[in-house]
Amino acid sequence: MAGVSKILADEIQAHGVISLARFMELALYCPQYGYYEREEAVIGRAGDYYTSVSAGSLFGELLAFQFAEWLEQLSVRPLRLVEAGAHGGNLCADILSWLAQGRSALYEATEYWIVEPSAMRQTWQKAKLEKFAGRVYWADSISSLAESGVTGVIFSNELLDAMPVRRLGWEAYQRRWFEWGVAMEGTRFVWQKCGLNQEAVAADLENARLSFSPELEAALPDGFSVEICSAAATWWTQASRVLASGRLMTIDFGFRVEELLASGRQRGTLRSYHRHHANSDLLAHPGEQDLAAHVNFTQLQFAGEATGLQTESLLSQEQFLTRIASRMWDESSFGRWTSKQARQFQTLTHPEHLGRPFRVLIQCRQG
Repeated sequence: MAGVSKILADEIQAHGVISLARFMELALYCPQYGYYEREEAVIGRAGDYYTSVSAGSLFGELLAFQFAEWLEQLSVRPLRLVEAGAHGGNLCADILSWLAQGRSALYEATEYWIVEPSAMRQTWQKAKLEKFAGRVYWADSISSLAESGVTGVIFSNELLDAMPVRRLGWEAYQRRWFEWGVAMEGTRFVWQKCGLNQEAVAADLENARLSFSPELEAALPDGFSVEICSAAATWWTQASRVLASGRLMTIDFGFRVEELLASGRQRGTLRSYHRHHANSDLLAHPGEQDLAAHVNFTQLQFAGEATGLQTESLLSQEQFLTRIASRMWDESSFGRWTSKQARQFQTLTHPEHLGRPFRVLIQCRQG
């Protein structure tokens, strides 16, 4: 046992059991050994899963067109585009390349900030974005931008679903909640039930907008599971407070609360991917497979509104990108799309590809 597995095993040995949130934090983000700290590709054909960015440059070009419309509505300078979770920097490159060509004056008036806590990923990004030196800046956290504030757009793409979650389970016979922790059996990581203070967990569920009435609890099947991601809600609140004027947007796998509680999701939404295949053993091979849970968009919506943001829309990616494309097509100066762009658009918007699974939440603050 080596790498992040050894780190996890040592921590479990010291404590007996750790939370799933802690397991995910180390498995995904542990410096040097975490899944997202790996130098080899984890996205695209050679990796474990596809993203909208890996489909080609069109995704970034469509976003750039939309961002340009939003930025042009703002009068305060400097304008800022703030991307959280930029991974290798490809989306930033696609957005800035389109702005430089299609909106040159706006490009010169806009700073691009990448929020990246990982020193290693910052190194990858700076190498990728070398030609944009002087246009791109880095911050270790979204809250570090609070002093100056952001007039512009703060956005993320597939960031929040990879934040660590707690996994709660329901004991139907005892009518109580427990938490799924992670323990060891020999050299294997295994699930272990952990007791919870029922009043405290009720408050946690309420904060996540997951309210269970006595009637609903009585109908829950034994072992019903649901994830809570306080990290995503905290990040959204911080980003909301940083936004002085403009939009806050995320694109991610996710559901509203009523969808999260649908009968077909009795085991929650936590999933893992390796080489483009779902792995049923979520605890296997930490640091070598992706772990993610669907975003609770209802919780994010209320978190943003609590700071004064207005909810503009919650759309599927298909709806969001199709609306942008229809306006882009009306601008004849951009010409007809190539067959390559058309194929990319189909991948991004077709319900059986990326169009339906991804949702886009947009909130705004008027200056």
